[in-house]
Amino acid sequence: MRIEFVSKNFVARDRLKNIVEEKVARLARYFSDDVVLKVMLKATGDIHTMELTIIEGGVVMRSEYSSSNMYENIDVTLPKLEKQIVKYRKKLSAKSKKISIKELDLSYVPEIHDAEKPHKVVKTKCFELRPMSVDDAIVELELLGHEWYVFLDKATKHTSVLYRRRDGEYGILETVVLER
Repeated sequence: MRIEFVSKNFVARDRLKNIVEEKVARLARYFSDDVVLKVMLKATGDIHTMELTIIEGGVVMRSEYSSSNMYENIDVTLPKLEKQIVKYRKKLSAKSKKISIKELDLSYVPEIHDAEKPHKVVKTKCFELRPMSVDDAIVELELLGHEWYVFLDKATKHTSVLYRRRDGEYGILETVVLER
């Protein structure tokens, strides 16, 4: 996660920037390295305002607080922002249970005769696939607490399944499109 400082009518000293970077570092576990956290520091008379903004996947998470002390502002804005992030992650986990696979080509599956049909499908799950790195998929798997997670691999552009192995490590099942 990258941090960008923007100041308006306020001079941000290195000490303040270091404290903000140190405290905001705990949010990095929720995001990939390419997400940007904007820290807006404003002053209007004796009132100092700090605004923290993160935009991820079209979702804006923002927290703002004003007081006479900019160092106090970080202690109020950071927990507010973290609460929004946790709420967003819970929504993601609820949505990840509905990942959508719209067109499924089953032409390669051999036809089963009536006598061989002892089982039937009793539940269908849909998943919305979002491009993400393997590291992001591991974070999602951990947040969900499941044994497996389906995702669209950002590097290969293929659907992959991340799973937790019995030894505690992770494995990946990668899909490959066969040309006929």
